[in-house]
Amino acid sequence: MRPHVWPGALVVRPAPGDARSLARLHAGGGDAIGWPLFAATGVAWTPPAAAGFDSLLLTSANAIRHAGDGLAVFAALPVIAVGSQTARVAAAAGLDVAVTGAGGVAAALAAADAAGLRRPLHLAGRDHVASGHPTAIVYASVALPVDAAAFAAAATDRVVLLHSVRAARRVADLLADRRARSAIAALSPAVCAAAGTGWATAATAASPDDTSLCTLALSMIDRAAGGGDKRS
Repeated sequence: MRPHVWPGALVVRPAPGDARSLARLHAGGGDAIGWPLFAATGVAWTPPAAAGFDSLLLTSANAIRHAGDGLAVFAALPVIAVGSQTARVAAAAGLDVAVTGAGGVAAALAAADAAGLRRPLHLAGRDHVASGHPTAIVYASVALPVDAAAFAAAATDRVVLLHSVRAARRVADLLADRRARSAIAALSPAVCAAAGTGWATAATAASPDDTSLCTLALSMIDRAAGGGDKRS
C-alpha cells in the first residue's frame, strides 16, 4: 500500500541545474533521482545595439551559457540577475552584477528601478516569463524523448520537483492516469497551477528559487522518514 508520506524525490529540470538540485536534496538527507525532461541549447540571434539599454536582465543562467559571442556586445552593461545562481554565472562570465533578486522577475525589476536601472534588455529562453521589456531570445529548452511507462514508474511514490510551467505541463501529461500516486513540489503558484489537479499532494515553495523548492521537497520527504512503519 502507498505510504502516508514520500520516501524520495524526482528532479526533472535540465542540466546543469538538475545536479545542483540533487546535491541540495542529498545534502539534506533526501533520497533523490534525476530525470531531465528538457535540454537547453543556443539559438541564432542578432544582438541589438547596446546603446539602447542601460542594463541586462537575466532570468536564467542558461542565457549566459548559450548567448555565444553576442553576449560580448553588452559586456559594459550592469546585470540585473533574477536569483543568486544566475548572478554567480554572470559574474564568472566577467559581467558586472548590479542587482541580485530573490523573489522573481517583478521583485528584481523593482530593485533595479530603485538603483536607477530602468531600460534593461532581457536575454531569455524561447519559453520565458514576460518582463515587459525588450527581449532577445538566445536559447531554447528542447524536449528530450521519454519512455512514458518508465517515467511513471520512477515518479510513483515520489515528490516531483517542478521548476517551470513547461515542466509542470509535461509531467502532468506523462502521469495523466497516475497523478494520485505522486506528489508535486512547485516553484511558484503558476507552476503548480500548470500541473493541474489530481495529485496526491501539491505544494508550492515559499519563494521562487531552487533552495526554497528543495527545502519544501525535503520537508515532505522528512515526514516520511519520521513516519516509521505507518501505512495507509
